[in-house]
Amino acid sequence: METLTETTGVWPEELFHDLDRTGPIPLYFQISSRLIEAIHSGAIPAGARLENEIAISQRLGLSRPTVRRAIQELVDRGLLVRRRGIGTQVVQGQVTRPVELTSLFEDLQSSKHAPGTTVLTHEVIPATDTAAARLGVPAGADVLHIRRRRTSDGTPMAILENYLPADLADITREQLEERGLYQLLRSRGTTIRVANQKIGARRAHDDEGRLLDIDRNGPVLQMERVAFDNSGRAIEYGVHIYRPDLYSFETTLVAR
Repeated sequence: METLTETTGVWPEELFHDLDRTGPIPLYFQISSRLIEAIHSGAIPAGARLENEIAISQRLGLSRPTVRRAIQELVDRGLLVRRRGIGTQVVQGQVTRPVELTSLFEDLQSSKHAPGTTVLTHEVIPATDTAAARLGVPAGADVLHIRRRRTSDGTPMAILENYLPADLADITREQLEERGLYQLLRSRGTTIRVANQKIGARRAHDDEGRLLDIDRNGPVLQMERVAFDNSGRAIEYGVHIYRPDLYSFETTLVAR
C-alpha cells in the first residue's frame, strides 16, 4: 500500500475504493476503521497532515457530517489531533516513561524514537533562591542554566530546564545537542544515585505553547526533579514540561 506523505495530505488511493455504501455498517465506521488500520500499519505515518473535511468528502463522494464523525472517532481515540493553523495531524505514538532515574533522551532511544535537541539557553547565572535551595549552594552562586527543546521523530515533545553546579559549567551547547544530560554526566564519572521528584499538571505559559506546537494556554505535564550523586550532593535541579498527548509517566504501586 502507498503511504500518505506529510506534505500532500492525500489518502492512499486504495484505502476507500471498496466502501460498502448500501450495507448495514455505517459509512463513518468503515472510514474510521480503515484510518485506524492505516495509521497502525504506517500507511498513514505519524506527523502526517490530513486533507480538510470538505476535500475528503468531495473525493469520497460522501457528506461532510459523515466524514466529520469518522475523523472525530480518531480524535477521541488520540490518534489524530486538530491544531489551530496546522489542521488535522496524525499523533506520534505516545512515549510512556517509567518513573525511574532515566533521561528523556534515553527513554526515546529505548522506545525506538529519534530524539532531537535544540538548546534554547546555555549560560552561567547567579542562582535564584529556588535553584540555590534545591542545589544546596548559596543564593547568587554561579550555576549553569540550560533550557532545551526535545523532539521525538521531529515532533516537539518537551521543554527541559536545568540548573547545574558551577563545576559542571564546562558542559557545552554542542554536547547537549548530541547527547542526553545524564549520559554526559556519566561520561564525566558522575553517577546519579537518587532523586526527589514531583509530577503535576498546569497550563502552558510564556513561549511554551509555541515551542511545543500546542495551544497558547494548553495543558502540559510538569516534572520537577532534584538528583543526587553517590556522595549525596545535589547534582541537578530540573523543571521539565511535556505534551500530555505524546507523553505519560508510569509507576507501579505495591501495598504495604
